[in-house]
Amino acid sequence: MIWPMAQTPPDVNGLSIGILGGTGDQGKGLARRFSIAGHTVLIGGRNAERAASVAAEIGLDGSDNATVAAQADIVIVAVPWEGHKATLESLRAELAGKIVIDCVNPLGFDAKGSYALAVEEGSAAEQAAAVLPDSRVVGAFHHVSAVLLLDPAVDSVDLDVLVLGDDREATDTVQALADRIPGMRGVYGGRLRNAHQVEALTANLISINRRYKAHAGFRVTDI
Repeated sequence: MIWPMAQTPPDVNGLSIGILGGTGDQGKGLARRFSIAGHTVLIGGRNAERAASVAAEIGLDGSDNATVAAQADIVIVAVPWEGHKATLESLRAELAGKIVIDCVNPLGFDAKGSYALAVEEGSAAEQAAAVLPDSRVVGAFHHVSAVLLLDPAVDSVDLDVLVLGDDREATDTVQALADRIPGMRGVYGGRLRNAHQVEALTANLISINRRYKAHAGFRVTDI
């Protein structure tokens, strides 16, 4: 765990986690790892029956996004970028007062590969903060390989998770959650206004992984 000297990490044991867009590989993978770490995890989707079916594949419960957003202590947003804003707008009441972790990467794809998209608010995380003024939005888990998360042969997911936000208690909590997954370290990465370059870096990581046929992540040195 990466914490300043004399700081005690927050206790996140017992917190339930809801995954909006949990029927996709990234959300499903995070759900699986947090469940293994001992958390109650709920998988959400636009369709309750599909969410329940996908959740059952990994021994979890699933329902529609609104139900999951209302029931979970902490909510991770892993929906496709195209539906990001509309989904959050529809869940403003359910997400009020909660830590909302946004891991969405606004990317485009063409013949040359992936590239970062321009976002009016600056980043997906900042868009979430604008749409959810009563929630505590944190950006995190942008660079975690869904393949590794879902692979039962992988016991340790060895990478650092950059955690960004304007609420110190919320970012500390998300760092502690990242630390719950073996191999991961939660590292504070700055204010939410710095989320754009973290989200955009995913395009570079995709290029790295395609060139080297890998599932690479990032490590921060000297801490």
